[in-house]
Amino acid sequence: MELTYAELTTAGPVRDHNEDSVGFWKPDSLDEKRERGSIVVIADGLGGLQRGEVASRLAVDAALKIFREAKPGTAPQQLITEIFQAANLAVYDEGMKEHGRSRIATTLAVVILRHNTATIGNVGDSRVYLARRNEIRQLTTDHSYVAMQRKFGLINEADARTSENRSMLTRTIGQEPTIRIDVDDTNLLAGDRLILCTDGLHGCVADGEICDIVSRFNPSAAGRQLVALAEQRGTEDNVSVQVVQINAVEEVGSYRGVPVYHTPAAPSASTTEVQPGQTLDNRFLVTETISRSGMATIFKAQDLAHDKQYVAVKVPHLQFESDPGFFSRFEREEDIGLRLNHPFILKFIKVENKSRPYIVTEYLRGYTLAHLLTNVRPLPPRDALSIASRVTDALIYLHQNGIIHRDLKPQNIMICPDGTIRLMDFGIAGAAGKRITFAGFSPALGTPDFMAPEQVRGKRGDARTDIYSLGAILYEMLTGHAPYEGDNPLVVMNARLIGDPEAPRKHNPALTPQVEEIILHAMARDPNDRYASAAELKADLDSPELVTVTGRADRLQAATPMQSALRRYRSVILAIGLPLLVILGLIIWLIFHPPK
Repeated sequence: MELTYAELTTAGPVRDHNEDSVGFWKPDSLDEKRERGSIVVIADGLGGLQRGEVASRLAVDAALKIFREAKPGTAPQQLITEIFQAANLAVYDEGMKEHGRSRIATTLAVVILRHNTATIGNVGDSRVYLARRNEIRQLTTDHSYVAMQRKFGLINEADARTSENRSMLTRTIGQEPTIRIDVDDTNLLAGDRLILCTDGLHGCVADGEICDIVSRFNPSAAGRQLVALAEQRGTEDNVSVQVVQINAVEEVGSYRGVPVYHTPAAPSASTTEVQPGQTLDNRFLVTETISRSGMATIFKAQDLAHDKQYVAVKVPHLQFESDPGFFSRFEREEDIGLRLNHPFILKFIKVENKSRPYIVTEYLRGYTLAHLLTNVRPLPPRDALSIASRVTDALIYLHQNGIIHRDLKPQNIMICPDGTIRLMDFGIAGAAGKRITFAGFSPALGTPDFMAPEQVRGKRGDARTDIYSLGAILYEMLTGHAPYEGDNPLVVMNARLIGDPEAPRKHNPALTPQVEEIILHAMARDPNDRYASAAELKADLDSPELVTVTGRADRLQAATPMQSALRRYRSVILAIGLPLLVILGLIIWLIFHPPK
């Protein structure tokens, strides 16, 4: 690939120092250009978290170092993953010095250019655009709270540009020791232009204006024009832009989409743990690890039978494949998933003749509600109610089909870039009325913070079990606190049996009494006191101003340690205390009625 590159980064008209960093590198020899390609990097340090310039520079330097030192021919997507992991750890470790008193973070966007393909990785709200024939397309998704609001239709583009939440990010480099990355490929043509920029630019200059300027000027002049326009409009942030003009590309045929590191002679997936680079059943080319739990790993893969579209593949660890109980739950999850067809429920893909147990689903971009809540809490009431309303849409469908989810929690609710949600993880879902087996706390049987009291008791559950869990999720979204807190899961679970949560408005006085009523109605300890259906709950979520306040907040009963102890040891007290009382009573009777 032959290209022309230009960059420009400034502190802007308001800031006294520049917390943005940019980077670019390409090899000199033709062979290395073909095997390694070129890299473009941009990062926007978060000044609000101190030393933003240190974070952005660390991320850019780590990206360039990993790219230059990688083995030639390493698959671009693998490189992107390694780059982001290295950058994230570099920033995280720096922030954890001095016992974490000086945490730092940054956005990061990376483009690897090889042959006729751009492979793009992104975390944060720095953007990558593709301008082609007077049209422009944003290739990255903003990981910002305002972007989520726009996708859900809560605000328009004009309001988003002036929103007080426009700088609130939902995903950054360096805040946590692990990071979730957006990675994608796009084909390039001669004459295309790639534009990378920070929010100091795209927050003031419209996409159409960016396209017009890069189409009329050479890369260096276009960069100067864009920065000048942002500064003229009074941008309050640093301004950085990189323009890459694609002069010529090489057609590679079957190379695109097939990682170089894939080796057909790799060990059979049926006898070893699956690893990136392997192909399951000659169909699913595993490209990267999405997440790993104690029981299974979820991979991103290409479905070679369907135009290499991306899918998610959930593979249990080998030691669990022979566990009858786990295998039964795994089969039930797939069976339930394949029966469901709703836009807000994760889509399962049927696969025949598997060589080992695994589940294939649609591949989702976005982030979980749990991830959102680690960055933004509490959520604005309108946003929280909107998300909960979408979840009730999915619950209505599930319950109409006789399915109870039983494990509703923020980790199982995905917020997608198009403004929709997906309900995930049907590992312990089952038919309404079916008994829930329970023997001590187990992650396979629910999550303490969101379990309904009847789940804790091991009794039969129905639609109202899911309603309680959604009420607990709504509680956390709107207050920033879990409904019950304790030193261990058993304390948390026991608390909901003997008492009610603290009134939501004590945590967040900005909540209306009607919204508080909705939460407490859904979280009633007695299922008969809850909403009878998800449809009833949805009606109140959509029109909270019409909710009648019945004083539930005034009737809450706190769970006290004494109550907890009495409840826990009630059987012991009865077993020992009653005989003692009988004996004591007999002694007293004998004292006053001695035998003659």
